[in-house]
Amino acid sequence: MIKTLSKSIREYKWASILSPIFISLEVLMEVIIPFVLAMLIDEGINFKNSAGETVGNTENLIKYGLFLVGCCLLSLLFGFLAGDFAAKASTGFAHNLRKDMFYSIQNYSFKNIDKFSTSSLITRLTTDVTNIQNSYQMLIRIAIRSPLMIIFSLTMAFYISPKLGSVFLYALPLMVAVLLLIMRFTFPLFEKMFKIYDKLNRVVQENLRGIRVVKSFVREDTETQKFHTVSKDIYNISLKAERLIAFAAPLMQFTVYSLMLIVSWIGAKLIVDSNGTALDAGELTSMFTYTMQILMNFMMLSMVFVMLIMSRASGKRIVEVLREVPDLHNRENPVYEIKDGSIEFENVSFSYSGESENLCLEDISFKINPGETVGIIGSTGSSKTTLVSLIPRLYDVTKGRITVGGVDVKDYDLEALRDAVSMVLQKNVLFSGTIKENLRWGNENATDDEIIHACRLACADEFISTFPEGYDTYIEEGGTNVSGGQKQRLCIARALLKSPKILILDDSTSAVDTATDSNIQKAMAGYIPETTKIIIAQRISSVEHADKIIVLDDGKISAIGTHEQLLESSEIYSEVYTSQQKGGLK
Repeated sequence: MIKTLSKSIREYKWASILSPIFISLEVLMEVIIPFVLAMLIDEGINFKNSAGETVGNTENLIKYGLFLVGCCLLSLLFGFLAGDFAAKASTGFAHNLRKDMFYSIQNYSFKNIDKFSTSSLITRLTTDVTNIQNSYQMLIRIAIRSPLMIIFSLTMAFYISPKLGSVFLYALPLMVAVLLLIMRFTFPLFEKMFKIYDKLNRVVQENLRGIRVVKSFVREDTETQKFHTVSKDIYNISLKAERLIAFAAPLMQFTVYSLMLIVSWIGAKLIVDSNGTALDAGELTSMFTYTMQILMNFMMLSMVFVMLIMSRASGKRIVEVLREVPDLHNRENPVYEIKDGSIEFENVSFSYSGESENLCLEDISFKINPGETVGIIGSTGSSKTTLVSLIPRLYDVTKGRITVGGVDVKDYDLEALRDAVSMVLQKNVLFSGTIKENLRWGNENATDDEIIHACRLACADEFISTFPEGYDTYIEEGGTNVSGGQKQRLCIARALLKSPKILILDDSTSAVDTATDSNIQKAMAGYIPETTKIIIAQRISSVEHADKIIVLDDGKISAIGTHEQLLESSEIYSEVYTSQQKGGLK
């Protein structure tokens, strides 16, 4: 896990190295300061003459005083530089982590994405990365500073008085044991808590996405209760974990004050019994400082351990995303040129699980010539969308073979293949931005005239021209400020701008009236005659003029033929046609 995460440090490696170096120098200054302070007291304020009288020494006072100020200023400078480099390193590390995760997700196939929920990926990109960022900053600062401070302070304490220094050796093992026990019991709780965070994000996401449905069915109370339940689960688990962690604080405080009392008692006894020969007042004062440094830094170290406990669970979830290997990839020496839009399915079977027992499509075979228009009809759940998703390799076939332009789709470069195939999905997606910006997804170099022409072919220009800002009209997130039919027509215009060799319309005119649907079909036939067009539709009127129509039934081909042929030979097709004629769908 650490090896995988550390790859994202990259250009911030030097900042990550310099921060501990300056931290070490800062610690060195802070450890020297109490020692210099002791010298200031003993050799300056409490300086004794040859007769043993305390007379003070101004020269020593000034010398050690200036040295003390210098140490303080250097400590301040080193601390500032350490903090600056640590901030750059941690924020840069988090930036790279998010970028690496996002790039990994972009390379996923749909099969890879299906392993993670949307809410889980959002949590990993936000909360989990923030936890790693915070722990990394603590790791290169406090995790370096605290052990060094403890070691240096212990060394100085033993140098001043071995008897007093040995007191710490009894307390430290107890504190370490408590921290390890806390880690042992809190890690599973944090791991569980982050999974519930995924659930919380999913509840919020579903509520916001379906807010119109929620309000139309007056289900606000139900959604509120759902959110309250998940939020309460996070509260309960967090409370358990925090209670365990909170136990460390009073234990540390008790240890700190107990040791202060012990050091005071033993130190005072040494001074009195030895008449100041075994230990001076200045040395006892520095021992108090070292005691506080040792124990306070141990408390800070315990905070690092707590953060590491949380970040360990987060790191594990991030690594899962980074290590996920896309199951779709280019072969060696892939083909970059697609000759034409001919398509052939050869005994194709497909299962989302990759198992031959649970097939969505079974033994599919047909051929489409370049420039043909092919309709696909079938009941809901007959795997129409699944079938066309195999053409641009959104999924790979489980059995069989698919060729485009006479070449197996697996032999093509993925980007080249998908660039030659334009899909208007069943669920129309528009991004926040102007209409022009959305349309240029089809062709980023499209001129205004080309955009207007494509919109006229898709019957979108007629409503765009009614907007005050025309093609510069801003589309809200998810296209909420345009209707379903308008979204469909904008998506068709975007696909036409791509000038693809294969155009797939997945029930993409369901929200427009039959007259507009007919106009769009005629416009496409005239504008892109050499493009192979595959139209998935519920209305037979959308496909009856196609060169051939494929009837799917439960993942198998029931019949293939023209409209007239299917009326005579296919019972399923004729029944659908009759029902739509009676229902007035023409």
